[in-house]
Amino acid sequence: MGVAQCSSWRFLTAGLLTAATLAGCANYAPAPLSEPANSVLAATDLRARSVGPARPSNIDLAAPLTPRTLGLIAVVASPELKAARAQARVADAQLFNAGLLPDPNFNLTFDKLLSGPDTANGLSAQIVYDLMAFRDRGLVRAAARATRAQARDDVAWREWQTAGQARLLATRIAALEASAALQARVHDETSAALGRALAAAARGDARADDITARRLVEVDAADRAAQGERDLVAARHDLNRLLGLAPESRLKIVPDRVLDLSLDANALFLRARVGRLDLKALEAGYLSQEAVVRKAVWDAFPTLQLTVARARDTAANQTIGPAVSFTPPLWNRNAGGVALARATREQLRAEYAARLFATRAEIAGLVSGLSADRRRRDDLAAQVGPWSRMAAKAAAAAEAGDISHAAAEAVRQGAADRQLALMALDQSVAEQSVGLEIAVGGSLDDLAGTGRAP
Repeated sequence: MGVAQCSSWRFLTAGLLTAATLAGCANYAPAPLSEPANSVLAATDLRARSVGPARPSNIDLAAPLTPRTLGLIAVVASPELKAARAQARVADAQLFNAGLLPDPNFNLTFDKLLSGPDTANGLSAQIVYDLMAFRDRGLVRAAARATRAQARDDVAWREWQTAGQARLLATRIAALEASAALQARVHDETSAALGRALAAAARGDARADDITARRLVEVDAADRAAQGERDLVAARHDLNRLLGLAPESRLKIVPDRVLDLSLDANALFLRARVGRLDLKALEAGYLSQEAVVRKAVWDAFPTLQLTVARARDTAANQTIGPAVSFTPPLWNRNAGGVALARATREQLRAEYAARLFATRAEIAGLVSGLSADRRRRDDLAAQVGPWSRMAAKAAAAAEAGDISHAAAEAVRQGAADRQLALMALDQSVAEQSVGLEIAVGGSLDDLAGTGRAP
């Protein structure tokens, strides 16, 4: 075997060994699905949940917690948010991948001489590289950066919504606990009044229609108390699910102070348009699609591919030379890719406009609802005090025999109804205040100067 042939064989062997070595650079390790699932299901204590170094270990879960505190805990403890953060890390990997240039393509061939006058075996080696990677690298990285920004803003918006949902549920639970306690007391009082009426009827001192009316009142009070308890249990279950706690967990909650601000819907919408993270995410997604449109237009131009080949034929003749291949834009011209990219961009534009419209309508509706509920609450609050005093005087008069127990019960029921209605309005105002903060994308404390009517 000649020196040139030995050199070619060494070249071929070295190429194969290099390819095998490069193929072994990546490694694989299994990641069983059962491990994170078992971790989430087993951790019923908030201190067992964390995201990175953040861990709510400095919060005394046995002490009463405010809705704002529970909102912060929900951001750390929610299993859904952990999955969203893991999904956002995919965008980081995509950006890293967008910054990498493609590897060249090596082609090695060997032709064994079977017969003929020649004495050598045929060998050839080619290095092929796609030059379009250099042209498109900037656009691909720009699109990947915008996609990463969109993913991060999406996660941040979900965190804000999750914190708001936890606050909303905690506010509802605090209101329902107070309402359920009052409804249970009203039911006990109506049951006691029915018992007294039945005892009087047994003595012949009460009419049948009076007994029927008291039974209806007692049944209505029992239904309202049962419904209040069901609502409370459902709200607690929703909060435990959001926090990733066991269904039977029960947290002690104290309500937040509700700010009495005069809010301007237009000013709040302008703040939301600038600061809402979901709108920022849509803007970043639109920028990413802009880069996709530009790349689609560039793909309509000829694509270039460079090949450098080294070969030896069976006559031991050796050659080396470059080759350039390209695709001329005669008929296709990437018209389909351009049309798809532009249609997607238009879709994102329409989605952004629709989200703006929905945001403005949501904020306006919440501001109007808050204003109406506050007016009704002020009117009702002015009635609760006098009715409570009337109920106390009527009870004392009934004990003294000045009026009938039925009249005193009617006054007491009227006072209780107004107190329950006031609690319902307080709950509506508190929940709509939290909903307004969620819709605007900022707390009402920060918006006091922006959202206050001029």
